[in-house]
Amino acid sequence: MQKRFITRDWLLYSILIILVALLLLLMYQVDRQWTKLAQMESSLAQQTQEMRSLRTTAASGALTPTAQTAKGSTQQAGGVSTAFQRALAASQQPDYAQGDWSVNALGGNLKTVTPLVSGDADAADVQSYVLESLLSRNPDTLAWEGLIAKSWQVSEDGLSFTFQMREDVSFSDGVPLTAKDLVFTFNFMMNEAIEAPGERSVYGRIASVEAKNDYEVVFTFKEPYFEALPLAGGMAILPAHFYEPYLKKPQEFNQSKGLLLGSGPYRLANPKTWTPDQGNVELVRNERYWGDVQPSYNRILWKVIQNESARLTTYRNGELDAYGARPAEYGKLKVDEQIMGKSQNFEYMPPVVGYSYIAWNQQRDGKPTRFADKRVRQALTYLTDVQRIIKDVHLNYAEPAVSPFNPRSKQHDPSLQPWAFNLEKAQALLKEVGYADKNGDGVLEDAEGKPFQFKLTYFESNQDTTRMVLLLKDIYARAGIKLEPFPQEWPIMQEAMEKRNFDAITLGWTSGIETDIFQMFHSSQIKDNGDNFIAYANPELDKLIDEARRTVDESKRLPLWQQAERLMYEDQPYTFLMRRQSLLFVDKRIQNLQMTKLGLNRGFLPMENYVPAHQQKYQQ
Repeated sequence: MQKRFITRDWLLYSILIILVALLLLLMYQVDRQWTKLAQMESSLAQQTQEMRSLRTTAASGALTPTAQTAKGSTQQAGGVSTAFQRALAASQQPDYAQGDWSVNALGGNLKTVTPLVSGDADAADVQSYVLESLLSRNPDTLAWEGLIAKSWQVSEDGLSFTFQMREDVSFSDGVPLTAKDLVFTFNFMMNEAIEAPGERSVYGRIASVEAKNDYEVVFTFKEPYFEALPLAGGMAILPAHFYEPYLKKPQEFNQSKGLLLGSGPYRLANPKTWTPDQGNVELVRNERYWGDVQPSYNRILWKVIQNESARLTTYRNGELDAYGARPAEYGKLKVDEQIMGKSQNFEYMPPVVGYSYIAWNQQRDGKPTRFADKRVRQALTYLTDVQRIIKDVHLNYAEPAVSPFNPRSKQHDPSLQPWAFNLEKAQALLKEVGYADKNGDGVLEDAEGKPFQFKLTYFESNQDTTRMVLLLKDIYARAGIKLEPFPQEWPIMQEAMEKRNFDAITLGWTSGIETDIFQMFHSSQIKDNGDNFIAYANPELDKLIDEARRTVDESKRLPLWQQAERLMYEDQPYTFLMRRQSLLFVDKRIQNLQMTKLGLNRGFLPMENYVPAHQQKYQQ
């Protein structure tokens, strides 16, 4: 049976028609609003790009070009400045996209990321994304080029370096960076109340830093110095407005954990609140970054993963972008289908690779130790079978280190060969000092009857170092020396070095194209928690270091370095171990990885790598 419409039905039907009409009208208005918003967004983006292009042109010198100066350099006359040319080339790749995160691993907790008071390479790595300097080194030519500096001149006597600065640079909080910040940075680090003995040892060669105006600064050296330009131009610039209050409370600065603010492409979300108990270190994009090319990643993250197996698992699961393999696992990983299916792998000896060593503490509690005798150090070097360590632990993915100088460097004397294992020579030296097994227990005793035993401190999470220490324990025992392995966390190791509270310690130093050894081996660096933490003193070496540092002429300086190397080779303040190859796996989503004269361009050139849009995993 059919139902008939009644008056009430017609009324309801009319209301429904009106509601549908209103809904359609609302949808039309919303669509117009979205269209308008899209047009506004496009217009703003275009204006931003135009402003950036105008700023880039002005900063590069196209509007006010500068000429080449005597004994100096400038940025190129047009376009993007030379310091950003490689990043620009990356940004012009067809699949280039901004976004995603760069996710890395740390082998242990950082004690602090505060500049000056931090003393390890991992903290320096974090700071390199945040702090900037006047100059940067071109990774292709190794020439110094302007970053914040537009141009610079050197005085005829080589003592004064005058830098003209870009006027468009600001710190991540928006405050302009001026010459006053460079003056402040120098004075701040030279303040004895600030615990920065390493920096004072290096920058103490500078007599003064003066601001001629807001964008011109002059560094004046006390005497000629062969690395004067990179020293002045490479000083990490601290914002005066942020750090100046700590002049009145230096202990608060010295004990701080996360005071980090700069002008670089990334920043701490809060420049004052990071602490080690947070574990991970996370940097976010600096939205105010002044650079001619903007950073590609939204965030840079370091995850603290102390266990090496856990780091591999995390990389395998796609939660890390790179994994530095141990030699013992590298061969297996190269034929692992799952790993190779997701990875690019790199096997290379970095051109500026650092070296590992065992440091023998020569003074403890104000008294000389057994290691103060050169013959004891020589004996231990004879017993440290570096070739066997390289073969058994590192599977030949390393080379012996003769000294702090790279064997490919002009500083190195090629006539010096690595010390070879020699048990007989070691035993003869120890006998000459007065060591003998007097009670037949297999352990040597000194003239007072004290057994030759010591603790070797090392980083507990490094499996290869653990294997090396256990190997050395067995080798040393053959000579009657009792080595006690002493694994420690990194912050505790740092504290032990600061307090000189250890027997021997195995670590590594980073290296450079030409290495200045003043900081580690000059006797003046023993005091005030300097980096000569083994209390090594040789007046003849001091004299050679001082003379080499003030000799600008390379042809005269290099022979001095070689003389210094021969002294260290004889003295063995460290037992120099090896330089290791990098065995690196990097996720295939990371693009534009290139080998340069400074090594792989991942990490130290953060704006050159990127992830194509369709491969990005992290959205914010």
